Amino acid sequence: MKDADWVHFACHGIQDPVNRTESGLCLADQRRLKVSDIIALSRPRGGLAFLSACETATGDEGLSDEAIHIAAGMLFAGYGGVIGTMWSISDELAPHVAWDVYAQLFRSGTRPDYREAARALHEAVGHLRERGNVPFHIWLPFIHVGL
Repeated sequence: MKDADWVHFACHGIQDPVNRTESGLCLADQRRLKVSDIIALSRPRGGLAFLSACETATGDEGLSDEAIHIAAGMLFAGYGGVIGTMWSISDELAPHVAWDVYAQLFRSGTRPDYREAARALHEAVGHLRERGNVPFHIWLPFIHVGL
């Protein structure tokens, strides 16, 4: 991650309500990439972190203006934009959202710009909504933070 402009995680996210910096992404071999590890990174600014995992942008109800979560950790580490989720997501439909986001970002055939990720996510969620048979709690959790 230190040298990667773009990262994509498709895994499980875990929130630690007592110690928010222990929240993280579940990796192979029962390892966890914790918020504390993420914010310790020193990397150049810019790029996109796509967190296709549950609860990556879930904060604390009691500290809503001081949210510490995985997506915020990615911003702190230097990623210019982060796509995350506010609660659990559909294992079936999350890959469709990712596919549509990347299709939008790579549509021009030139180097993609992470600053277009918010628009790309908007379009991807719009595709789910247009299906008409996807309940709002399935498409609503996806958010973009940053540029």
